[in-house]
Amino acid sequence: MQLHNFSAGPSILPKEVMHQAAEAVKELDNSKLSLIEISHRSKAFIDIMDEACERALKLTGLKDKGYKALFVQGGASLQFLMAAYNLLEKKAGYLNTGTWSDKAIKEAKLFGEVIEVSSSKDKNYNYIPKDFTVPSDLDYLHLTTNNTIFGTQYKSIPETNAPLVADMSSDIFSRAFDYSKFDLFYAGAQKNMGPAGTTLVIVKESILGKVSRMIPSMLDYKIQASKDSMFNTPPVFAVYTSMLNMRWIEAQGGIEALGIKNGTKATLIYGEIDRNSKFEGFANKEDRSDMNATFNLTDPSLADAFDGLCQAAGISGLKGHRSVGGYRASMYNALPIDSVEILVDCMQTLEKNY
Repeated sequence: MQLHNFSAGPSILPKEVMHQAAEAVKELDNSKLSLIEISHRSKAFIDIMDEACERALKLTGLKDKGYKALFVQGGASLQFLMAAYNLLEKKAGYLNTGTWSDKAIKEAKLFGEVIEVSSSKDKNYNYIPKDFTVPSDLDYLHLTTNNTIFGTQYKSIPETNAPLVADMSSDIFSRAFDYSKFDLFYAGAQKNMGPAGTTLVIVKESILGKVSRMIPSMLDYKIQASKDSMFNTPPVFAVYTSMLNMRWIEAQGGIEALGIKNGTKATLIYGEIDRNSKFEGFANKEDRSDMNATFNLTDPSLADAFDGLCQAAGISGLKGHRSVGGYRASMYNALPIDSVEILVDCMQTLEKNY
């Protein structure tokens, strides 16, 4: 039976990418060596790293615009710390729209004053705040573009004169917008980019080196940039697979084309949630994420019946996060629309039978 993978992360990747990565683990490009046993200082891997960084800048429209792409370790969770370590001198502002931005705030407070410019915590993060004023004296403003747990997403980027920093872990490369509005953004690979183990950081080089504190070498963006992501041994498999996936994204027509496909998937699932009397959405309609659709049963006693329908149809990874409950359909780039159609069929069958 075919499985339909709605996991929030690590998540579905294109089958051809997985096949190519698996072949490289056995042997990389007729080298008679595995990808995971070659030296990270070898020309073969340096070429891989260079291509991955170049493709990341090209996809985001930032090539030759003063930005540097880095592949580092520690996930987005380390970036909560690292961004503040490198940028926070006196005061930073954060837009708090969920668990991950809340964690980022906690880490930033180690380095200076942190203010919550806005928050949707009052309604369990089911909306994106819009009516707020950004102070003029911030070292930077931080936001989380997509909230995996709660299913909300910024549809437009807030205007600010402060340097803009973003966690894009769950919607990187999923839609077209002006990435040049950001001075720094980062994304754990395990959603739309590759396997867990590496994190993409894209930073405008001109904002670095402004804080007065000493920064440990491993956590210093300037050092990571000067070493071209080779300060220590990089996670070669995760970087290679991310590179393959970026090739795949370009082959699909780039971010803009994938954004259209992702919008179609989101329209399909949300249309059924709103139409079907057995379901209700969690996030405010205007703030709904194209990546993570969160919803609940109107009658919780039907959970076993719906779960049974989904299991029989080969649907995997649909359970909602404990903070919200219910269900979460994560629809990253590689999820085919056929999988969403199967889920909608299950929802319609539940309504018909109960």
